[in-house]
Amino acid sequence: MFGIGMPELIVILVIALIVIGPQKLPDLARSLGKGLAEFKRATEDFKQSVEDETRGQDEKETIAREAAAREAATTNPVEDEKKEPTKV
Repeated sequence: MFGIGMPELIVILVIALIVIGPQKLPDLARSLGKGLAEFKRATEDFKQSVEDETRGQDEKETIAREAAAREAATTNPVEDEKKEPTKV
């Protein structure tokens, strides 16, 4: 967690208790928790939208490749024979 150990965390909490005061500390902690939860939700939402966009792009590329393969497989063999006459 950001390279902060238990002793550093205790010092930070003691300083926060002295500076902010015991009455406002729970409200501050609650607000901080809500902010972190909202940030986590926004991060997950962004991650999901990027994955959806990537998946959609991959599907488009796959469909394009399949269409190109189908088009190459369904060329008109009569036209190919007209281009290259068979030698008897």
